[in-house]
Amino acid sequence: MTKRGGNRLVWRFAVSPYEVPPGPAKGETLAQISTGLVQLHSRYYGKGPTKAKTHLVDDTVVSILRGGFTRVERTLVDTGELESVYQMRRSFQQAMESEFRQVVEDATGRKVIAYMSSINVDPDLAVEIFALEPIEASEETDGAGPT
Repeated sequence: MTKRGGNRLVWRFAVSPYEVPPGPAKGETLAQISTGLVQLHSRYYGKGPTKAKTHLVDDTVVSILRGGFTRVERTLVDTGELESVYQMRRSFQQAMESEFRQVVEDATGRKVIAYMSSINVDPDLAVEIFALEPIEASEETDGAGPT
């Protein structure tokens, strides 16, 4: 990303201390997660999101799913019954948590230690967040302190 600082061009980078683990390329892993989550929604709701994008930052996976409300949910939203939609989605996420975790664990090869989910009605979005078990730090940072 570039920003102008006075009359000069300044480059700023966000750098992760983790390397991409061996195996499928990061883009393929993220696509696998997006596809798996959309398929779960489609299979169990009868309708899945129309768009999905997944991000991996350090030990966190974030999937943003767009356009996934069913006709029933949209009707409830349109008549002001938002809490009914929130409650139904929360119940679904609790019932399906192990399947959602499995999608991410299969794609990343890492254990999911926490899973959170939320929806937004306008625009129609769902966000799935997964915290992964941290990759072991190098021996240099074993917590022993300076010698």
